[in-house]
Amino acid sequence: MLAGILSIIPFNTIGGIFIFSKNRRKKNEELEAEEAYRSNLLCRFVIDGAGRKVGESVAIDNDLLIIKSGIKYLGIPLKHIEEEEKILLVKGLVERDKAELLGEKWRQQSFCEIKYDDGEKNGF
Repeated sequence: MLAGILSIIPFNTIGGIFIFSKNRRKKNEELEAEEAYRSNLLCRFVIDGAGRKVGESVAIDNDLLIIKSGIKYLGIPLKHIEEEEKILLVKGLVERDKAELLGEKWRQQSFCEIKYDDGEKNGF
């Protein structure tokens, strides 16, 4: 009787390991698909609902698409972005002031400006 119980335990453990590795593989595939989707959004022109060019997508920061628009950067939530063949379309109305603030915040966190004097000191 004891041998029967012991023979069941290894099968349950092995089955549990198999299930966990299957779930991990599924999560890895989901992460890879999400990463591929996000990278597919970069380096594309972005237009608004009226067909006017907003700029070009340059980065993704959490749930924001960062768009270079002239000399400014805009931060638009990904939920407002839709793929249209080779371009990206901004759905709905976007508060330009708020988008500029989000874009500027991203720029300050991401860019390391080198001033001419600092560059000479550092060998640039």
